[in-house]
Amino acid sequence: MHIEVAPIVARLQRDVPVAEALIDDAMIALLSLTTSVVTARRDTAGVPAAKGHAMIQRLTKAQMSLVDISGDVLRVHGELVTIGRETAGYDLHEDCPQRKSAVLPLHAAA
Repeated sequence: MHIEVAPIVARLQRDVPVAEALIDDAMIALLSLTTSVVTARRDTAGVPAAKGHAMIQRLTKAQMSLVDISGDVLRVHGELVTIGRETAGYDLHEDCPQRKSAVLPLHAAA
């Protein structure tokens, strides 16, 4: 079965950077939340330092999970580039679009 490669490549060139940007946006949002939680704990009178520590650990664990996910998606991106070169002769790193944020930056939403 012959499949036209160009539409597949175009879809991947659109979807991979969007996924990468969304993961970055999620990491930024989690970091912002973590900052807000730690700041609230520090600035709220009478709250002991140990209060909320488990919550902060969970946020940090979630952040590390996103870092792992980001690395996996970047490796997939590299593997797709290799497949493109091997199967279609594409030099896809040169054709990869610049990454753009898929959502508004946090400062734009405020």
